[in-house]
Amino acid sequence: MSQSEYTTAQATALTNHDRKPIHIPGSIQPHGILLALSNQLEILQVSNNTQVYLCKAPEDLLGQPLSYLLEPQPVEIVKQCLVKKVGSANIFKVLINTLYGEIYFDAIAHRTEEAVILELEPTDSEFEMSFLNFHSFASEAIAKMQRTSNLGEFLHLVAEEVQKIIGFDRVMVYQFDESEAGSVVAEVKREDLSPYLGLHYPATDIPAQARELYTRCFLRFLPDLTAEPVKLVPTENPTTHQHLDLSYCLLRSFDWCCTEYHQNMGVKALLVISIIQEQKLWGLISCHHQTPKYISYEVRKMCEFLGQIASSELAHKISHSEWDYKVKLKSLQSEFLESISQADNFIDALIKPEIRLLDLVSASGAAVCLDNEITLVGATPNIDEVRALIEWADTQVNDNLFSTDSLPKLYQEALVFKDTASGLLLLRISKIRRYYILWFRPEVIQTVHWAGNPQESMQAQADGSYILSPRKSFEQWQETVRLTSLPWKPCELDSAIALNNAIVGIVLSKADELAKINLELERSNQELASFAYAASHDLKEPLRGIYNFSTVLLEDYAQVLDDDGMECLQTVVSLSVRMETLINALLRLSQLGQAQLRLQATDLNELLNQVIDIFRASRQDSGLVDIRIPRPLPTVLCDRVLVNEVFSNLLGNAFKYNDKTEQWVEIGYISQEEGQGAGSRGAGEQGSRGAGEQGSRGEVAVVSPLPLCPSAPLPLSHAQCPIFYIRDNGIGIPQHHLETIFRLFKRLHSQEKYGGGAGAGLAIVKKIVELHNGKIWVKSTVGVGSIFYFTLE
Repeated sequence: MSQSEYTTAQATALTNHDRKPIHIPGSIQPHGILLALSNQLEILQVSNNTQVYLCKAPEDLLGQPLSYLLEPQPVEIVKQCLVKKVGSANIFKVLINTLYGEIYFDAIAHRTEEAVILELEPTDSEFEMSFLNFHSFASEAIAKMQRTSNLGEFLHLVAEEVQKIIGFDRVMVYQFDESEAGSVVAEVKREDLSPYLGLHYPATDIPAQARELYTRCFLRFLPDLTAEPVKLVPTENPTTHQHLDLSYCLLRSFDWCCTEYHQNMGVKALLVISIIQEQKLWGLISCHHQTPKYISYEVRKMCEFLGQIASSELAHKISHSEWDYKVKLKSLQSEFLESISQADNFIDALIKPEIRLLDLVSASGAAVCLDNEITLVGATPNIDEVRALIEWADTQVNDNLFSTDSLPKLYQEALVFKDTASGLLLLRISKIRRYYILWFRPEVIQTVHWAGNPQESMQAQADGSYILSPRKSFEQWQETVRLTSLPWKPCELDSAIALNNAIVGIVLSKADELAKINLELERSNQELASFAYAASHDLKEPLRGIYNFSTVLLEDYAQVLDDDGMECLQTVVSLSVRMETLINALLRLSQLGQAQLRLQATDLNELLNQVIDIFRASRQDSGLVDIRIPRPLPTVLCDRVLVNEVFSNLLGNAFKYNDKTEQWVEIGYISQEEGQGAGSRGAGEQGSRGAGEQGSRGEVAVVSPLPLCPSAPLPLSHAQCPIFYIRDNGIGIPQHHLETIFRLFKRLHSQEKYGGGAGAGLAIVKKIVELHNGKIWVKSTVGVGSIFYFTLE
């Protein structure tokens, strides 16, 4: 089978397999029993092995309330699942009296869309691992993981720790790649077993449906792959007339394909733990045993917890290994962008010294094309080959940034120069003029070691279609991969985009069509908003782990912690919530740095009415809200959503930082002419007239020593802009803080005073105003009040 035929057959087989509803098999594994309950906790379905464990036939249980089987306390625990989200489990020990005597069970209850599912696994006693034992194990494992900085050593350590707990013959760490195929990157095994370390496995071995289930349930346990599954009675839920969704069930039976696949490997027992990164399946900890082997529920929970710790630590190992490279690129990028922004000659700035243009994306060669002028740097195809490549890109590439690590597979003519350009990163600077930068990477011949021939996993049918069929052999099978380069990393693509943003200003003299986006690009270059976004986004992963693990300890181990321990954990949860608020504020500010304004003619009176209505609704318990608008506001060209955020923030602050018995806020505007003459007038003169004669939402005249005029001159470009103001009678702001209040996370008071907050509101307001080419400033007197002025050009 050729490579193209194999690719087509693989796609067909995966599509056919993914249609199989493996999450609703209608059966469970025989080492436990399952009950499906209605919302009233009436037994609707049971597994057909209740006689074995409970001495009760299925027909004796169907239609009965759960209290027929369990005591009131465990029934109440199951009932709590009704108010939890789908998939959230309640875990407890339960004692059931049977004709065989008293039997202890591990009970796991969770809710689906149509039922409450209770799984019962018999256990030897009421023993439950103590918090101290669990903590001792976890502390030792975590300490070892944190001491290891090398990614390979870390993954091997994870495999060792899991193998130490469960004693399986083989424990592997399996990593998925971008094509959903994967490879074994760490392995601990019995000495007499053949190694799988370094072997690759095709995507057909773990199809999409199975991968999706691994993202829902972080642990899958099959103690005996030779065991016969136990059917549910009745087969369909009598209420919904559908098969029961067993996605979150630990006892869910396994697909025949899974059984045959692992039996061909000589495996009789299987334990799989998910490794999750950024809510995606990064890989699996796959544990094999040559004979059936049962491990207790407590031990499995230890393994699941270890998998979650490994997922959290893995993020640090990966980011640590990539961080140095990212920092190097950022440093080079900043230096490079500064030099070309000051250069008179665009070509000279890019290629002198030439190594900087190549290092910017770790390329071995580059070509700079301005219309018919092409300049080559480093190892590249010749001028004519580059010119032909650009002709192809003009018709085949639509995006401004295009990358591939196998150019000859897309552009056959590239076979001639594969040694210098099997990889291509193309940056289109203009869609009207032929302005390009192309970076090249050479071919890197790779030998991929597969666990058996991957083509054997497809079986042809009489109608010409293909289905998945478990391979018989897992002996090492080599494939030589040609016509590919090292792949381009996301941070290298970001570096190319940043270069594009920087050179637009230089290219403007030759490309009039780029004039409209010049100002936006200058802003984005100043702030490096994309870098701030990536950094703050990466902070969320360990923070989420801190919150989740602290919550787990609060919920599941409250009975073994003293009051001081509970208080400490609750403090950790509160601080993690606080930190998430700060990170979200940073993300919001960085997003504004990349925002595209949606300008439209906006009636500010209509917009302000919406803001006030929402504000009043949110303060129904806070008494009368006195908001005054002396005269109708004008219609301006602006981004309606962002300006709404400006008014909401300033209005909210005006009332938030106000300790007066009678609080008021005035919203209005003055023209430039009014502003020039207002310096000798007090707000009492103009404000009183506005509030008394034309006020639409107030009745009391405003008397304040604050002059209603700008405290700083406006640039000439703002000469025709109205000056909007929001004035209050709040606590005021000390003079030495009038500039610093617009800084991110700048708070003048402790968290306990004036309702707390992240200290990001005014920074966001300033950013939005500046996006509109406007200016914002403040005049204030402590104990009297403040006036915030801003313009929108």
